[in-house]
Amino acid sequence: MQQALSASNIKYLLALRSLCGPSNEIRCVSVADALGISKASVHAMMNALKEKNLIEKNHYGMVHFTPEGRSLADQYAACYDVLAGYLHRVSSEEAALRAKYPDAEIVDAKGGVIMPAFINAHTHIYSALARGLSIVGNNPTNFYEVLDGTWWAIDRHLMMDGTKASATALYIDSIKQGVTTVFDHHASYGEIPGTLHTIAEESKRLGLRSCLCYEVSDRDGEEKCLQAIKENADFITECEQRKDPMLAAMFGGHALFTISDKTFDRMVEANNGRTGYHIHVSEGMNDVYDSLQNYGRRPVQRLQDHGILGPKTILGHCIHVNTAEMEIIKETGTMVVNNPESNMGNAIGICPVLQLYKRGILLGMGTDAYTNDMLESLKVALCSQRSQNCLPNVGWCEVTDMLFKNNAKIGAKYFPDQLGVLKAGAAADIIVMDYKPFTPFSDANIDGHMIFGMTGRQCQTTIAAGKTLM
Repeated sequence: MQQALSASNIKYLLALRSLCGPSNEIRCVSVADALGISKASVHAMMNALKEKNLIEKNHYGMVHFTPEGRSLADQYAACYDVLAGYLHRVSSEEAALRAKYPDAEIVDAKGGVIMPAFINAHTHIYSALARGLSIVGNNPTNFYEVLDGTWWAIDRHLMMDGTKASATALYIDSIKQGVTTVFDHHASYGEIPGTLHTIAEESKRLGLRSCLCYEVSDRDGEEKCLQAIKENADFITECEQRKDPMLAAMFGGHALFTISDKTFDRMVEANNGRTGYHIHVSEGMNDVYDSLQNYGRRPVQRLQDHGILGPKTILGHCIHVNTAEMEIIKETGTMVVNNPESNMGNAIGICPVLQLYKRGILLGMGTDAYTNDMLESLKVALCSQRSQNCLPNVGWCEVTDMLFKNNAKIGAKYFPDQLGVLKAGAAADIIVMDYKPFTPFSDANIDGHMIFGMTGRQCQTTIAAGKTLM
């Protein structure tokens, strides 16, 4: 089809094709009568088609196709037949589905982008209500001061009602941004026993998938440390008993510089091989210095010594791991989760994503609660890798795989339903994004649209396990 035709041109071509029949010609007055429009309008359109050399028209108002006109009319008719057939099939399928599931809820996507819901592979519910908070006298100049002056100050004062409110806030904001699966790493040293159960109940009430753990640490003394260990063990037992497909447990640990060898041994004993571990590793250089100075081992080596590593264990951050540690992570099948915005915000460095990815390590994406918008994290992950490596052509495949493929693989370690895909039999975790592209949009370039055109706030519908949450 070489000529650019208006919709009216095409409609008249198709009408002529239908009305002419085998004779290939018809009078203008017959066209007007058949279509129920004025003769003047028909004559005007016939003259326009004649100028395009699509028809011939004599003084008596008799018209017939030129070879080019007939060819174009046949091509448009074929296209319309395909479209009509498709619409008929869709309509028939919709009718069949409505008949098969008469009580099903119908969601109108309104032309939005339908896609799998997001998974956040590392976050912190306890920090959800810290927005706008300013602590008098807190002016951190290094990472330890960030932790001690801000986050530990918060979690030391967090009681059960605060934990519940924090869970509600983070879960609701996650739903609003299309996140339906959350791997949380919780700390509330103001009140420890029962906190994971409280968070789990909020997760269930609001309809999300949650894999929870408690942050074990020696920083607040032995009694609190033992309570944290017991909280993990109790919740693992609870999950084993409940067998809820929307709920899972890991065994949490803060970071190596706040966990002694004795505490690691207690954690391993309490876990007894029931689940994987979720721990911060080499987030700051203080973690590396502490391990080397006090234990004579790199952080990942210490974890290996205590049997913490393995296919169900998540290492958060891993900014300052060396090549030998990367090889240990790879050989043990341990997972790593990158949190790009948090790392940059804390001025602690950039995760060596390209090197970890090249080794075949299962590398996912989290937010560390810096945001609940996974698309925001995707953008920052790409920019940070290109800036760190001083190359404008790296990171694209790595970061998109982290969010869309690897997070689903991490989810598969803990949840029975397949996540991250839209297909029969998979978890019905679906979102609709209010995104109307003004450039070509297809499976070949959707990642570019998501990185440069979408944000989590454009999510207009969120569904988890077939239940509409928003």
